[in-house]
Amino acid sequence: MKTKTDSTSSIRGDFRLIADIVQPGSRVLDIGCSDGTLLELLEKEKNVDGKGIEISPEGVNASVRRGLSVIQGDANTDLYDYPSDAFDYVILGQTLPAIHHPREILLELLRIGTHAIVSIPNAGYWRYRLHLLIQGRIPIQESDDTTWWSTANIHPCTIRDFVNLCKKDGHLILSGFQINSRGRAVKFLGTGSLANLFGAQAIFLLSRK
Repeated sequence: MKTKTDSTSSIRGDFRLIADIVQPGSRVLDIGCSDGTLLELLEKEKNVDGKGIEISPEGVNASVRRGLSVIQGDANTDLYDYPSDAFDYVILGQTLPAIHHPREILLELLRIGTHAIVSIPNAGYWRYRLHLLIQGRIPIQESDDTTWWSTANIHPCTIRDFVNLCKKDGHLILSGFQINSRGRAVKFLGTGSLANLFGAQAIFLLSRK
């Protein structure tokens, strides 16, 4: 029997939004699942058939201790081994800027999954713009405690950048949410300047055409 954590009261707001999107009983792959918190939430509340892939041994070990089906792997190289349409949802949370080839990975997400749920830190957030303007230094996003020369985020993008890439490659944006610095989520359609300015991060539900 799988061991579950005692409480989900401290679940991150973006995890809660993702859980609301996923339909009960779905086949889910969580890429870069870290310690398995989101995957555990989905198994507990949505009864999903969940799998995870995580690059760090510490994250894999933490996930396995939760009783989750998680393997060590690298999203940059290992997604190509999965068969097409193997999952109902493939989740890529806050990892896209660290991917070597983001465009190709998005194509892979929608090859192996009917839907993709992608969350991104928004490099166009107004606080980051103001930081660069006033201090003249590259801002470090709130989810990142490193410096510009050691961060894993090699491809920072804005909400508008991401939406334009989806349009270019024909990915359908079924729904989107911007999340401000206080964790408040607002639904939007991926257009307009306000989401790009006031969303610290964004979550998108994508599908193939």
